[in-house]
Amino acid sequence: MAIRRGETHAWQKSTHSGGNGACVEVASPATQIIAVRDSKDPSGPSLAFSPESWNSFIAGVNDGAFKGA
Repeated sequence: MAIRRGETHAWQKSTHSGGNGACVEVASPATQIIAVRDSKDPSGPSLAFSPESWNSFIAGVNDGAFKGA
């Protein structure tokens, strides 16, 4: 998912989200914030990450660090 830090004000659904209801949406309303929420609960809470933390998480996902054994 390509988001532009500080320029992605609208929530965007992950391109990896399928139709199974396990979807996340991401936004970056400010340069130092990457926000994530559950697409099933748009009025619910969201999590905010620094760009560095987000990049580390994405690198871990791409490396398979979070796959179950």
